[in-house]
Amino acid sequence: MARSRDPEAKPRKGLSRRAFLSRGAGLAIAAPIVTGTGLPAPQGAAADVRILGPGTVPISLRVNGKPHALEVEPRVTLLDALRTHLDYTGAKKVCDRGTCGACTVIMGGMPVYACAILAVEAQGKEITTVEGLSAGGKLHPIQQAFVDHDGLQCGFCTPGFVVACKSMLDKNPNPTMAQVEKGLGGNLCRCGTYVGIRQAVLAAAKTMKGGRSHA
Repeated sequence: MARSRDPEAKPRKGLSRRAFLSRGAGLAIAAPIVTGTGLPAPQGAAADVRILGPGTVPISLRVNGKPHALEVEPRVTLLDALRTHLDYTGAKKVCDRGTCGACTVIMGGMPVYACAILAVEAQGKEITTVEGLSAGGKLHPIQQAFVDHDGLQCGFCTPGFVVACKSMLDKNPNPTMAQVEKGLGGNLCRCGTYVGIRQAVLAAAKTMKGGRSHA
């Protein structure tokens, strides 16, 4: 049986758990800020110290038919360049590990995870994001089909699915259901709207030029 604590008993010597946590929090607050190089941030008279590491470099990206000149660090991904530097926020940053497909864009005619491509690597290649699919205020047939067939819930995965569908139908305008399932294998929907998505792709294939859906 557990022994009850005597409120009159003298406290044990040494550092208690509460005191340890309190001191640890204080040390964390007082610790110097560390830069991305692993060195303490320069303060006061040391502010002129040069921090080692690559700086920004000028690059040029062609997105949705328009050229863009910008300066980014070599480590910046295509996804961050699109979202942060160019304000193309359609591609979503979800897993940031190249597994969910929410950041899918078309680069050089191929669907790619924008979070897994460096911006400097995307130079000289045509990049298409979900913003580049609609024209004149009118939705692309794939986008309209997603609406008509309830192919979305929270919407975070939807831009990646739409772009992946566009890339797939560009190569195979008349897919079977099995081909649709295989073609979208690199995209995940945590809301589970796969049935609506597959039906949307077949409907879009039927609407788009040269496409007719299979049962």
